[in-house]
Formats: sequence, C-alpha cells, structure tokens
Amino acid sequence: MNPPRVLFSLQFGKIDHVLPNSCASLAQNWDKVLDHFQFDSPFDMNLASPEKAPINWPAAITLWSTLFSALILIPLYAYSNEFSTAAWVSFVVLAGLNGISITAGYHRLWSHRAYSAHPVVRFVLLMFGTMAVQNSVYIWASGHRRHHRHVDHIDNDPYSAKRGFWFSHMGWMVREYSTNKEDFSNIPDLLEDRMLAFQHKHYTALALGINFGLPFLIGYLCGDVWGVVLLGGLLRLVWSHHTTFFINSLAHIWGRRPYTDANSARDNGVLALFTFGEGYHNYHHIFQYDYRNGIRWYQFDPTKWLIRSLAWCGLAGDLKRVPNFKIEKARLDMQFKRAEQGLSCKKLAALESIEHLKVTLAREYESFSAALQEWAKVKEEQIHAAREAFEHSEVMKTYHARIAAIESGLKAQRKRVAALVNQIPKGVWA
Repeated sequence: MNPPRVLFSLQFGKIDHVLPNSCASLAQNWDKVLDHFQFDSPFDMNLASPEKAPINWPAAITLWSTLFSALILIPLYAYSNEFSTAAWVSFVVLAGLNGISITAGYHRLWSHRAYSAHPVVRFVLLMFGTMAVQNSVYIWASGHRRHHRHVDHIDNDPYSAKRGFWFSHMGWMVREYSTNKEDFSNIPDLLEDRMLAFQHKHYTALALGINFGLPFLIGYLCGDVWGVVLLGGLLRLVWSHHTTFFINSLAHIWGRRPYTDANSARDNGVLALFTFGEGYHNYHHIFQYDYRNGIRWYQFDPTKWLIRSLAWCGLAGDLKRVPNFKIEKARLDMQFKRAEQGLSCKKLAALESIEHLKVTLAREYESFSAALQEWAKVKEEQIHAAREAFEHSEVMKTYHARIAAIESGLKAQRKRVAALVNQIPKGVWA
C-alpha cells in the first residue's frame, strides 16, 4: 500500500501540489500552499474562488455542534464519572448498525441497486440509516449517482476530490453549492418506493426521534442515561459521520489504483476496517454495480458478508457480480499501462536490458489481445447456444470451461506482467 500523501488541487489554476511525507519538506512548502487558500470563516477552508456560496446553516450547525460537543462534553463527563459497560456496548452496536445501514442500504441497495432485499430488511436498514443523520435516501442516492457520473469534475461532482480534502470531506455540505440542489431526475426507480417516500417526507422528525429516543431508552433500561446518551448517542453520531466522510475524502487521495487510473478513487484496506468494506474504492468506481467492494476472500468487507448471508436466508436476491474476466482485464490494463510508462522513461534509454523488456511486453500484449478476441468469440457462441435451449447440456459446460480457462490465463499473464514491472529500475518511479 502506498504511504499517505496530501494532495491539494487548485480549482481555478488547476495546479497540483503533492507534499511529501517528510515534516521538513512539509514545512518548507506549507507557506506556498497557504497562499492558495482563503480562511474566510470557521465554516470554510475551501479553495480560493471568486464568489463564496452561502452557508448551509442547518448542516453547518449539525456537523460542527455535534463534533465540538463530543470533544468537550465526553471528556468533562469522564473526568468525574465512569462510563458503564452498557454505554460502551451501545456505542459499538449502534455505530455498527448505523454504518452497515449506510453501506448496505443507502449505498449498495438504493444508490447502486446491487441487490434486492426483503421489506423487513429494507425497513431496518432505512431506520438505522436515518439514525446516521446523512439525509434521506432520495437526497443521498441522487447525489451519489451524480458523483459516479461526474467523478472528479470540478463543477458537476457534488464532492469532487479535485477541490481538496476539506471540500470532499465535509466542506461541500456546509455551504449551499449549486451541485447540492435537489434534483431527483436520476432516481426515478426510487421515487416509486413508498417506504422511501415516507422517510423523505418525514425525515427530520424520524431522525430527531430515533437519535434522541433510542439512546435515552437504552440508557433508562440500563440505568446509565447520561453515559449511553453521550457514547451511544453523541459519539456514535460523530463517528458515523466522519468514517463515512472519509470515503469521499481519504479514499480519493490515499491508497492504490489496481483497476483504473481514470479517476482519483483508491483501494485502501485500512479505511475498509472502519467503513464496513467501503475502502476498496478503486474497484467500486470502475464496477459500481457489484454488491462487493472487497472481492478477495481475505479483504475485509462485512457489508458483502451481510448481503451474502441475507441471500442465503432468502432475505436478499439479485446479487450483481462483475464477471472475473472483466476484473482480470481491468487489472491487466493497469499493469500494461504501468509497464509502458516505466519503459518509456528517458532515464532507461541507455540500459541494454530495456529492449528485452520492451520485446517481452509487446509479446505479452499480443497474447492479451488474442485472449480478448477469444473471450468475445466464446461468449457469442455461448449466447447463441443458450438461445437454442442448450442450457442444461454438455455444450454449455464446455463453454463455461473455455471461459474459465481464458480467465485463468489472464490471471497468470497479470502475474507475468507484474514481474516485468518489478524488473524496471526503481529510480524510474521516483
């Protein structure tokens, strides 16, 4: 995994300043960075612009008041009181329910329609998603679909990472930018859902009721009202907010891009630990309709595990998966791109081994092109065979075997190309 870097992009000058990790270099360049920022108010550290959008007071008050209240009230209470086990358990359980309801519900179910769910599951995800206080599904999903359609676009992506860490983390919410205007033209499928319509219409009452009522009730039953309200109520809300926000900010500047570099999204296993698997963001942005984010068995993606478990119980269905061939193709595309970039470096022109590597790369690419053509041919034959009602015959098994063999060949080739990239002198990537 690549080490974290801080990327500041100037909206109007379109200049990128990448600050190295060393504190000395950061100190030397900090003044230059600050020259490009305006600190007009505590609500905005956004990139310099000729006209500031008005403050979105409800969002600003909610986000800042909960954050500062948690920073002040919880230490003050802990100074003279001891939090009960029930208070800590309420924080863990409610934070988990909020987080998984955003990832499995707001995100993968409603924004991307990556699977379908039983009404009981949808109701539970909707209620605890409401408790996370991230707006109604209508607003959340419509904005998220715009984000995917216009990812990284300065003007059209609601939380474009190209406008800086602060903007993509929460700055886009505390001002009334034009990209935040309600436009539900991209969610016609959701507008037909009466459960979502009810939530949108009564969102404020529902959010206030469940956020004040549930922690108070748990605290009353456990004999620790203040402890549960502070941990299971206040701290849980702040935690839920910022772990989600990190996907819009950190997951676009820190991590690897094994599947595509067409956008700023990164795969980050560390973020996945705190976001129920959402950290594998590079994969998600190229294959957004897959119900999985972490596709390897060892990748931490509890949202995927929940959806799959619900499917086993008959409570979810229509799980969408990207074919292995497309995944391997995307990874190979990136491997070839990195190899070509490395071998084209002028620093390597005088090295005798480079010509051999170039020949090897050309040969691998020819093999790659042949595999693509073979796969397309087999898929076409398979579709034709299915139309002829051979689904349960030995013919279909043959097609499946041929496709599996092509996928296996691509996986082996990806490893060979990765080995070729590793042979390129390290100084090239500096």
